[in-house]
Amino acid sequence: MKKVSLIFPSILLLSVALTSCKNDDSSPAKIYNPDTAEKVSVDRFSSAAGVLQVRTSSNNLPAANAPVNFDQGVFITKGLGPQGQHVEYYNFDVHSTTPAPIWVLFREGESTPVAGQLNIIDVLPGEMGYNDFWQVIKVTVPASYQANEIASRAEIVARMYKEEITTTIVNCPVVPVGSTATKRLNGESTAITRGWYKEKVVSYFNFGEKALVADSGGKVPTSPIFVTFNVNPGAASDGGPASGFKAESTGQTHNVTSTIPANSGYSPLWLIKIYNNNNFSTVMDLPTALQATLIAGGADTFVNCPIVTLQ
Repeated sequence: MKKVSLIFPSILLLSVALTSCKNDDSSPAKIYNPDTAEKVSVDRFSSAAGVLQVRTSSNNLPAANAPVNFDQGVFITKGLGPQGQHVEYYNFDVHSTTPAPIWVLFREGESTPVAGQLNIIDVLPGEMGYNDFWQVIKVTVPASYQANEIASRAEIVARMYKEEITTTIVNCPVVPVGSTATKRLNGESTAITRGWYKEKVVSYFNFGEKALVADSGGKVPTSPIFVTFNVNPGAASDGGPASGFKAESTGQTHNVTSTIPANSGYSPLWLIKIYNNNNFSTVMDLPTALQATLIAGGADTFVNCPIVTLQ
């Protein structure tokens, strides 16, 4: 009897332990709801976030987190293509050639992202390392994974899921909720996309006029653009970008892109080359832009300006 009394408690404890484990394994995963989650505050025009587009008391740039209409004002420009085609492009300010990471989740054995899962970012405009251009990081999750179990980079790390750095680059400017940019070159959706940032919902545009691939160094590809201003840089204290692009009365500038999306070398991240505004009337296409006198002021400056119309 003494042996039975010693063994029975052990069996009872084992039974309780197994029951406890079973309950832990079957407990439902937490699912984040993007419809009810807190939304991030976005300011693209603070001194920390902007370079050419920094809010002042006189330039009327939108307030922090206010919806932005990118179809008006300084946010859209009429330019020229390499053969003199009329183009329009958005102006999303200066950005680095070093992309920021965006994490996209795939179930084991599947080649398309988890349906309903929001992509995940870890930096916002104004934070160190932010870029409108993102390099896709493929995250492999279990076959049982449910959409939006994960809503932050920290949770990916905590779960130790496999990550694969791809060469895919996407142009997705993060913007305040309610912002609009209604033009796209190839008829793709202009709807705003939602993502996760530290368990909060973030909004961004998608521009897919050209598939982008990171170069051998993992950088965003670039292409030159030739521009001129009302006042040449250095000619006055308000010269260069502060004076605005020189344009015809119709608003048509003679800014010339060296490529268009149909060209293999196209990129919406443009290397700025500034030409003397004395050459404005003669610059009508890439050959004439190449003959114009270049002046200092745009060295190693790259701007995100996706072409959205082409005539």
